[in-house]
Amino acid sequence: MKRLAEVFRMIKFEHTLFALPFAFMGMLFGAGGWPGWHLFLLVTLAMVFARSAAMAFNRLVDVDVDGENPRTRGRSLPAGRLSRRFVTLYVAANGAGFIVVCLFINHLAFLLSPVALAIVLFYSYTKRFTSFSHLVLGLGLAIAPTGGWIAVTGQFAVSPLLLSAAVIFWVAGFDVMYSLQDVEFDRTKGLYSIPAKIGTARSLVLARGFHILTFLFLAGFSMASGAGLWFNIGVGVSALLLIYEHLLVSTEDLSRLNAAFFTVNSFVSILLLVCTILKFAV
Repeated sequence: MKRLAEVFRMIKFEHTLFALPFAFMGMLFGAGGWPGWHLFLLVTLAMVFARSAAMAFNRLVDVDVDGENPRTRGRSLPAGRLSRRFVTLYVAANGAGFIVVCLFINHLAFLLSPVALAIVLFYSYTKRFTSFSHLVLGLGLAIAPTGGWIAVTGQFAVSPLLLSAAVIFWVAGFDVMYSLQDVEFDRTKGLYSIPAKIGTARSLVLARGFHILTFLFLAGFSMASGAGLWFNIGVGVSALLLIYEHLLVSTEDLSRLNAAFFTVNSFVSILLLVCTILKFAV
């Protein structure tokens, strides 16, 4: 039980609230309502396996860097509470679990599962060579809504891609803000991030731009899919939440970054899911 609790701390299991609601949204819109418990459980398992593999792999790749960063040296691997061998096996088991679950979803999901896994694992290396790592992280989470749609329909469509685009810029925006904590460390260690490259003030402006794009793509998805009143209410309130997020953080005060990062953004994803459920339930 102690090891399990340590694993959950390592992969920040609570951050599943960012991507999982979007997978359910893609699934519900693809099915035009409730797709049944069987598919719901398969999509949930696929998301948990993929995210667990990605987060554990990120911790494995970054173990030496995390050990040098005062903010992260207390994490499970650099602190020695979990071994590299255990985490490697954990990544392999979750990666295999993801592919096996996709096999039971449908043929296209299975064919695309190695591609999806490669994207979410590849992100861990991007801070070594590009400041656009935030957008790669966004791409990894953006697989969720299109994946949920494919799980139901077995094919691509334009509307879930618009929802995925919204997720890309939503994630990139809040990840740029979160990276403000490590600007000096990233510069010292030669790591790439937008804040390390252009500074705090410009990064906050860019994050606002990313979140404006998020709103525009959500609106585009709503029009393309005929999402209706309830979803549009969710989009409007989400826009207000994102505005509030940016009011929490300024160049003079970064003390509320964690509240902006986790609390506000988890409300955004859950709110949009609840409004999606209301669309099909009411």
